[in-house]
Amino acid sequence: MVRYSLPFLAEVVLVVIALISCLSAQEGELRALPKIVWVLIILLFPIVGPIAYLVAGRPLASAAPRNTWRPGSGFPEAERPRQVAPDDDPDFLRSLRAQQRDDTELLKKWEEDLRRREEDLRRQRDQHPDGEPPR
Repeated sequence: MVRYSLPFLAEVVLVVIALISCLSAQEGELRALPKIVWVLIILLFPIVGPIAYLVAGRPLASAAPRNTWRPGSGFPEAERPRQVAPDDDPDFLRSLRAQQRDDTELLKKWEEDLRRREEDLRRQRDQHPDGEPPR
């Protein structure tokens, strides 16, 4: 039983390594064939396919490095605009104060209009003896 499981396990590991390498490579980095053809060869020919890919299709180590994020390099803080919380942003606070002033002025106008209308209704009611305004 162990005699058959070890070659099978080695074959599976070889296929998985070749597939991961093939699928993670950029299309232009692979040698000889397009990526989809290499994937089909690796899957259809379990022992020969992965070995052929690793020998003839794998990207060269001297290929141009990909433009990727390196772990530990962090994020370039100087390139990003500085984030400010809303309660620390002077422009935001200024706009809030202006909005509050506008809202206060609008509220005063509404209150004045309401008082004027109430006064008009009282005057109309006082002019009619039955207490009913005219229709």
